[in-house]
Amino acid sequence: MSKTLKPWALVTGAGGFIGHHLVSYLKTAGYRVRGVDIKRPEYGGTDADEFMMLDLRELENCRICTTGMDFVYHLAADMGGIGYITASHAGIARNNSLMNLHMLEAARHNDVERLLFSSSACVYPHGLQTSPDVTPLREEDAFPAEPEEGYGLEKLYAEKLCQYYTEDYGLCTRVVRFHNVYGPLGTYDGGREKAPAAMCRKVACAPDPGMIEVWGDGKQTRSFMYIDDCVEGIHRIMRSDYGRPLNLGTDELVTVDELAEIVIGASEKKIAIVHDLSKPQGVRGRNSDNTRLREVLRWEPRMTLREGIVPTYHWIAAQTAAMAPVEKSLSGAAVAAE
Repeated sequence: MSKTLKPWALVTGAGGFIGHHLVSYLKTAGYRVRGVDIKRPEYGGTDADEFMMLDLRELENCRICTTGMDFVYHLAADMGGIGYITASHAGIARNNSLMNLHMLEAARHNDVERLLFSSSACVYPHGLQTSPDVTPLREEDAFPAEPEEGYGLEKLYAEKLCQYYTEDYGLCTRVVRFHNVYGPLGTYDGGREKAPAAMCRKVACAPDPGMIEVWGDGKQTRSFMYIDDCVEGIHRIMRSDYGRPLNLGTDELVTVDELAEIVIGASEKKIAIVHDLSKPQGVRGRNSDNTRLREVLRWEPRMTLREGIVPTYHWIAAQTAAMAPVEKSLSGAAVAAE
């Protein structure tokens, strides 16, 4: 790395929610940043010094974008909410496996100093997530393996690829297991949105008084991490000396109904909740054990869900208010958690 120039950081998936925020964070932290994605950010311009439109399923494109990079934050993935990831096993597994393998190989080929891989809490076994009163998931709980089909399985496989590339080739890797992330500038409609964004959209579009629909009985539990905590955590993990997977999330466990009530409170509307038990709802309960994160980083996410939902709701409400009246009236889409 040059001693006179700022280091270069590559963010894959820079057109997406977390990647868009991470580019801005890294610029503020003093990096030169190259973003790459198959699309540009949907909500506003990018702060990247360079932005490449490339399909990372192709090895040559991965070699192009990693050339000259010191650090690679590999966030690019084919993913979405529970409705999408349960209906697209083959496509998700194929697309993400190609991107992950090719990015690791390209980083090795181009002598990248360090690569961070964005994994997911979907790697954890279903058998440990059958109760809403779930025991927080520790990093070592990923094995014996029984991950989420498709998306979770390919993430777990890619974690092992990172381990092998470190052991066999000396490529320095970091692995972060995201628990649900939310905040402004994220997808909030179209089928790929996560629960907090979908919930905010539904409440924003509902009349006052009105009603929203939640998938499942609303008693399934999750923890949710605000985007500012997420990007700070990513950067801290990349800079750490810890090479094994680390959870990145909060341990503030809430039911999906409680999530809905928090969003409704931020809206100051009178909204009733109805449940659709026929729709997918994911695992029954999932929470992050942050013990190791605290030990490694001396830090953990700080923003409470009630605090983080306020700016998230108001941003999504502003987006929906700008929609055509016919679009604003569409309130049938449902809500679930990853």
